[in-house]
Amino acid sequence: MPKKVLKEFKVEYLQILDENGNCDESLMPKLSNDEIKKIYEMLVLVRVFDQKAFNMQRQGRLGTYIQFKGQEACQVGSALALEDKDFVFPMYRNSGLLIARKQPIVQVLQYWSGDERGSRSPSNVNNFPIAIPVGTQVPHAVGAGWAAKLRGTKQVSAVYFGDGATSKGDFHEGMNFAGVFSIPVVFICENNQFAISVPRKKQTKAETIAQKAIAYGFEGIQVDGMDVFAVYKAAKDAVEKARSGHGPTLIECFTYRMCDHSTSDDASKYRTKEELEEWAKKDPIDRVEKYMRKKNLLNDAYKENVLNKSKEIVEKVVTEFEKLPAPDPKDIFKYVFAEMTPQQKEEMEELFEK
Repeated sequence: MPKKVLKEFKVEYLQILDENGNCDESLMPKLSNDEIKKIYEMLVLVRVFDQKAFNMQRQGRLGTYIQFKGQEACQVGSALALEDKDFVFPMYRNSGLLIARKQPIVQVLQYWSGDERGSRSPSNVNNFPIAIPVGTQVPHAVGAGWAAKLRGTKQVSAVYFGDGATSKGDFHEGMNFAGVFSIPVVFICENNQFAISVPRKKQTKAETIAQKAIAYGFEGIQVDGMDVFAVYKAAKDAVEKARSGHGPTLIECFTYRMCDHSTSDDASKYRTKEELEEWAKKDPIDRVEKYMRKKNLLNDAYKENVLNKSKEIVEKVVTEFEKLPAPDPKDIFKYVFAEMTPQQKEEMEELFEK
């Protein structure tokens, strides 16, 4: 018998705003001028925070810190597409996401100082703690989405990870489970081209990460991850689809990490200055500014005011953070279980009562 085609697939790419500030109005999501300004102001705020946190680490005022410069659009655009009641499962490069999701900035600083009290989610949103192990948050997010589906709460679970996580078993297990049970999950891959120092081409032979969703029976889309409007639209569509009972989506945000992997890394060892300069031309904030100027939504005075206001907010929070009392070392024992075991009590007394 002759061979026959069983199924054909396609992977779409979405860009709305290019690096020169040109916008495809036919694809532009419905956003008021005030909403566009809100997006811009949040982009600036999280970048100011990112640089401040990096400086504080270099000054010995924070522990290891993971920057996200270049990936602001991925985090802000998707965060604003979610509702407060939705679940968010961040990775270690998602401080900007958490700030956009109403996590108090002081708590983000607490987390990066080694104080786990910073991981506590505010009562008005559902932010789960940052995941340091690569990919482990994916099954967690799928489980929360499944619970929401069983309970009929109309909540969506959004999980964030890098391109490196797509090489992990947790990613594939979570994707498969979500596809089989049509779980309301949005998988958001911030493909910044490197898993620490390993380039994407050495992680997968697939042309896109988005196409990995096809194997699990649902849609995958690649978006310009430095285009906040494209990220917002893709996330908004995926969230609405999930909330209405039509299952998961994988969004690959094609972006670039315009910084070292962490404050313990030196990216110049594995990528060139010329590569970084080429990607810097696509900066997510620069292109929004160009667009807003064309729309008469931004001038030099407004730009300077937004920057100064962001710096004031961050500096005020830093002052508040540095006045906080240090965590109690006994908390290491106290909060493992709802109630301490006799063995824990004995160990704590042995360690601290001398």
